[in-house]
Amino acid sequence: MVTMRGTQLMTPLTHFGPDRDALRRTGDGILDAGEDARYLVTRAGSVSLREGEGGRLELALETRDPRIGVQNPLVYLGRLDGMRIIAAEDPEPGPELEDPGREMHDIRQVAPRLDPVTASYALTASAMATWHRTTRFCPACGALLEPTTGGWVLRCTVEGSEHFPRTDAAVIMGVRDGQDRLLLARNAAFRSRFHSVLAGFVEPGETLENAVVREVHEEVSLAVTELEYIGSQPWPFPRSLMIGYRAWVADPERLRLQDGELAEARWFSREELAAALADGEIEVPAGSSIGRALIEDWYGGELPAA
Repeated sequence: MVTMRGTQLMTPLTHFGPDRDALRRTGDGILDAGEDARYLVTRAGSVSLREGEGGRLELALETRDPRIGVQNPLVYLGRLDGMRIIAAEDPEPGPELEDPGREMHDIRQVAPRLDPVTASYALTASAMATWHRTTRFCPACGALLEPTTGGWVLRCTVEGSEHFPRTDAAVIMGVRDGQDRLLLARNAAFRSRFHSVLAGFVEPGETLENAVVREVHEEVSLAVTELEYIGSQPWPFPRSLMIGYRAWVADPERLRLQDGELAEARWFSREELAAALADGEIEVPAGSSIGRALIEDWYGGELPAA
């Protein structure tokens, strides 16, 4: 039987998102051009950002619609400093970006340089752009879909059914044993030194907790005995939500790689992990990821620099 421990959120809850009342009230009019409209450019998963103070990256917002010769959908992201922030997918670079110092950035590469508000807008813009790029036709009849409600709904042009953004739930867990060691693994697709905690997608009809138990057993043949939820993180690559847990197993020596997805997995004490990082033996996730947060949650603070 798996025991659930008490909940401890990894970070304080904050509200972000479009004004749902405004979307219902004004519909697609909320995307109209105007003095209060600012456009955030996305391109194939990258977002337009510019250098701010102290090396931080800020949203690079345009005062006019940057789309040139394309009709990619616009998406209303919300209000920031009194301005309507609208995401605009622009597949080609061009002179429409007003400030030449602004560049397109892969969020995964620059996430540690984003403050929470900037990250929220950038992640949402990227995820919504991916949804619009990959969802063009009605799954029931094959007719074209048209955006409505500020880009947050796609409606079938023939039978009128409505379709909404999809988010794929995935669990990610810091697995510990009775000696308080942490399990780190290297995916077969990862570069040779990169290690992280275990993770996997939730399957249909499965609870989050059952997904943790199943994934740990499938990947390393271990039985989870206790679980504790600690936080979540949007991961729009392309459209996931990572739900983080602490997990404990009773018999760590039964570790066996089962499904072929992992190239290796091993237990680390805190001293062993610090030494492996210092020697360059392994790499771990960047500071902005929930994977890193789970490792540092177990470690008891920031990891030593490599």
